[in-house]
Amino acid sequence: MPRKKKPVIEYRHYSLPIDFPVLLLSGERWKISDTRSEHLHFHNHLEIGICYSDSGIMEFQGEPVPFTAGDVTFIPRYLPHTTYSSPDTASLWSYLFFSPEELFQHSFKSVFSSFEPDLWAVTGKNCILNKEQYPKVYTLATSVVEELKQQKPYYQENAYGLLLSLYIELLRIHSTNEMLAEHEAEHSLRGDFVISPALEYITKNYMTSITIDSLAGLCHLSTTHFRRKFHEIMGAAPLEFLSRTRIEQACKQLKSTDDSILSISGQVGFHSISSFNRCFSRLMGESPKQWRKGAQAEAQPAKASILEFTGWV
Repeated sequence: MPRKKKPVIEYRHYSLPIDFPVLLLSGERWKISDTRSEHLHFHNHLEIGICYSDSGIMEFQGEPVPFTAGDVTFIPRYLPHTTYSSPDTASLWSYLFFSPEELFQHSFKSVFSSFEPDLWAVTGKNCILNKEQYPKVYTLATSVVEELKQQKPYYQENAYGLLLSLYIELLRIHSTNEMLAEHEAEHSLRGDFVISPALEYITKNYMTSITIDSLAGLCHLSTTHFRRKFHEIMGAAPLEFLSRTRIEQACKQLKSTDDSILSISGQVGFHSISSFNRCFSRLMGESPKQWRKGAQAEAQPAKASILEFTGWV
């Protein structure tokens, strides 16, 4: 009997606007084909999707879950999935991407890590919320999209409040299913996407000293196996991904603060200004000083883009 072919998992990196770190993808371009992709993909930010028309299937590591017009999807970062429409249709979507820790860091009084969805307790059924069953979620999600589209006075303030309410509502719904789903999800996800703990750790601790051995330990893999698996999925070595994460954060600091380059290099985890300058120039094509000057001169809010955006072409 032939061995079941493992799915290809693709990393899609979205760069958020610095001044208001919420990315909206909307319009006619975001129609989803009825062709089923053999590739799963995952994102570096939490994704909220709104389906406006037609129906189809979302797959989460072999688990097919139907969707229909009016559904809202809630997909944590690093959760592999794919979407395709019903035959002879092309469902229309809008997508919101953001990092809850970054966006809501001043809104939660308790330790924010307790508000993060547990990736291993998420199943596909928890990720798709029907309009009839969850009308509040649909109303809040569509209201955020309209605010970001119309950009009326104070739209960012209003979008922030709506998005915070939406996120809390989604966490409440998720928490009711968490214990029931935990055992099933652990078996369905860990096998093919074992590097997720390392990605989460880098995202939250990029400013600290991190070794490959420690990342491999988080994933319960040998260092050699971890290196191979990480490169297979991410297309980059673990420490290269760490460097890219640090430089992206540095770009945000260079754009949005007056902190010195020396100070920023230390804030994002570099132990010397020379190593920071070398790494920055290699990834961004110019020195931190040159990049800051160009970013501050731009009329539009800058994006700190390092990894190529593949999108849904």
